[in-house]
Amino acid sequence: MTDKPSIHRPRIPGGHWQNVDLLAYKQVGSAPFRDVTRQVLFDDPALGCELRYFEVAAGGHSTLERHEHVHAVMILRGHGRCLVGEEVFAVAEQDLIHIPGMTWHQFRAAEDAALGFLCMVNSTRDRPRLPSEEDLALLRRQPDVAYFIRT
Repeated sequence: MTDKPSIHRPRIPGGHWQNVDLLAYKQVGSAPFRDVTRQVLFDDPALGCELRYFEVAAGGHSTLERHEHVHAVMILRGHGRCLVGEEVFAVAEQDLIHIPGMTWHQFRAAEDAALGFLCMVNSTRDRPRLPSEEDLALLRRQPDVAYFIRT
């Protein structure tokens, strides 16, 4: 038996792939988020990175966080908004988002549709850092950011 990755894993309706586990986004209670799942699509040491798929249910959101590693994101389905640094962007299918290291970021699905996105990160990376009350106060100085991070 070998740990060789599958050559072909067909897409399954609903944002899933054959032989790819549907995982919890994070441990419940470890950080604020709502209605997010994740799937690790590629995690081959020869690549030096992981390609993951996250699905945020309608009205859900990922954790507001930052870390040293960079993210490369492509929206695959749905629409919503994302915070990168101190800017809020509307996002839709096939949009690309670059998240520099140590930059606050969060994704929110629209109320009427799920938001599914690919996320490429380094295989070896640091743990996410949550905002302090001081960090939140600084972010909330901008009204559009304050509204975005309201929950």
